[in-house]
Amino acid sequence: MTDEPNLLGDYVRARRELVTPEQVGIPVVGVRRVPGLRREEVAMLAGISADYYLRLEQGRDRNPSAQVLESLARALQLDDDGTAYLLRLGADKPRRHRRPRRKETVPPGVAKLVATLPLPAFVEGRYFDVLAANALAAAVSPRLTVGGNRLRDAFLDPAERALYPDWENAVVGMVAGLRESVGTDTDDPRFIELVGELSLASPRFSRLWARHDVVVCEGETKRIDHPQVGLLRLNRERLGIGGTAGQSLIVFHPDPGTDSADKLALLASAVRTPSGGRVGTGA
Repeated sequence: MTDEPNLLGDYVRARRELVTPEQVGIPVVGVRRVPGLRREEVAMLAGISADYYLRLEQGRDRNPSAQVLESLARALQLDDDGTAYLLRLGADKPRRHRRPRRKETVPPGVAKLVATLPLPAFVEGRYFDVLAANALAAAVSPRLTVGGNRLRDAFLDPAERALYPDWENAVVGMVAGLRESVGTDTDDPRFIELVGELSLASPRFSRLWARHDVVVCEGETKRIDHPQVGLLRLNRERLGIGGTAGQSLIVFHPDPGTDSADKLALLASAVRTPSGGRVGTGA
């Protein structure tokens, strides 16, 4: 037996439990004792033997072909991100005796860019640590400062949660994005510490993590209920930083001529005011 984590087996088992027989056209007869699909049903849909699928799920066979993985992806109704993640699990073999990951540092030029951008901007690390941020980002959320962690704040800080009217959906994407970012590096001490802390402190995180959802984080529109200026609708762009291990530059920007643009300009003016007076909407 091997003591290496069974990432592939854990993933297909979690996804199997989320697919109903009705979704794949299997008639339901009698009482089913398992959530989702049975192992033999997945094997049938993927065109492989039930014994071989069992070996994959139990981690006794860790060398499936790309064709088998693609067939499993279709059987489990994975989207493009989920399929790509499954293929990575089948191709990437856990390595022993890895050297400790070095502390994430932001390239000096990127740090200068963040500081001078006239928009809320910050650099996010592989595990959603805030590695650099400008003053306007902190004006949008005081948690967007160096040393913070966006996942920990989203789940454990009530003030951060209150900023997002769409919090329930937002954290689904964040957890799925963490799993995609980590891939097979599950022995990284930083990852173990973060997931362990959140699993113990947040039942919501624990439930989402158990689903094994995967998504590539991309740009989207965010709604932020700011305590001083009210509702902001901001476009969030995520730009990968070359030469780094999974770091991204995050920039928020409003659509020109909108109410949100006016409110963000008001926040920016307060940031530039040395007295740091109270921001109001003028209402």
